Amino acid sequence: MIFVTGGAGFIGSNFVHYLSRKGFDDIIILDMLTYAGDMDNLYPLDYPVKGVDLFHETHLERLFARYRPRFIFHFAAETHVDNSIHDVNPFIDANVIGTVNLLNLAVKYKVEKFHHISTDEVYGSLGYDDPPFTETTPYDPQNPYAASKAASDHFVMAYHNTYGLPTVITNCSNNYGPRQNIEKLIPKTITNVLDNKMIPVYGRGNNIRDWIYVEDHCRAILDVFYAGGVGQKYNIGGQCEISNYDMVRLIIELMGASEDLIEYVDDRPGHDLRYAIDNAKIKNTVSFSPQYTLEEGLEETIKWYNMV
Repeated sequence: MIFVTGGAGFIGSNFVHYLSRKGFDDIIILDMLTYAGDMDNLYPLDYPVKGVDLFHETHLERLFARYRPRFIFHFAAETHVDNSIHDVNPFIDANVIGTVNLLNLAVKYKVEKFHHISTDEVYGSLGYDDPPFTETTPYDPQNPYAASKAASDHFVMAYHNTYGLPTVITNCSNNYGPRQNIEKLIPKTITNVLDNKMIPVYGRGNNIRDWIYVEDHCRAILDVFYAGGVGQKYNIGGQCEISNYDMVRLIIELMGASEDLIEYVDDRPGHDLRYAIDNAKIKNTVSFSPQYTLEEGLEETIKWYNMV
């Protein structure tokens, strides 16, 4: 039995579809179906979805006692940086306390592997000329969301070291692809072009991100599940650094629209300048490399948003 927390959200639902294509069928999805989770993301799959709040350990334990999961893929998290700046409490409840509750039950019910999906934002911000993040880069979160994910990472590592829980952590760069909430940069840009609306870009759009197509991320997670070392952490990147401004321009070009749609807005507080991932460890240990180029992934993403 596999539990996938946050399995109706963006990355989680894509991972569930990926598992289905790989022949996995003994799956239960744990998802509160808040703003980021949507049952439509799982169509046409019919895996059971349990609307449990990870903050409430008693409710969560009923599911552990009934289904006795062997493996957990933990995607569930509050993820929107802007929201964390306005109100951090939901991020502490979901990302920190929710993760600790899962870890407690994973120890109690002897889960065979706990795979924690995290972010490169825990490492903080890079300068333009700094080397990419590695697995040994010190944590230096710059906003409340990143701090909550850093805390959850540390708890996962602590439960492995203290209780012997078989864990693995993957820290991934920025994802894009089908089923992403339209509040994020790429889907917002695509849908605004489709609706002929202005596209907001923070500051001058100079912030750089390393982008990975979500299916490549899903493949990396399963590769680590099979071949990764217990107690290890792995960075997952798309090897594709691009500024927000250039990303928006590329989408506009692919969609045949005008750059006149770009509208610069005030930058947000704590906006990290640059993220970049060194993929050497995951490439050398589990032979993972991204398969989609940026243009290929964007074309697939644009097609999907054209259909919904």
